[in-house]
Amino acid sequence: MFVRRFSVQRVDSSGARHPCPIQQIDSFAMRNFTNEAVFDDTFPAADGVLEAGHRVPVDRLHAAMEDWFRRKGYLKAGERLEVAEQR
Repeated sequence: MFVRRFSVQRVDSSGARHPCPIQQIDSFAMRNFTNEAVFDDTFPAADGVLEAGHRVPVDRLHAAMEDWFRRKGYLKAGERLEVAEQR
């Protein structure tokens, strides 16, 4: 089921990239918090790594994760989230 692998990085105001801690990725991946069935096919694998199935759209995943991370205070002003599929 988890055939795709995504890099999840916090980009600070200087442009430096930092792997998001697995605990933060896990808090997003729990459906009872996001309530989005499309993200059921996700699995936090390590710091900065999220595994997912084919039906998870990367653009929607990025937008939802960035919104969630901002609401939880994981991203500060001037920071952004970068989600990219690893090839």
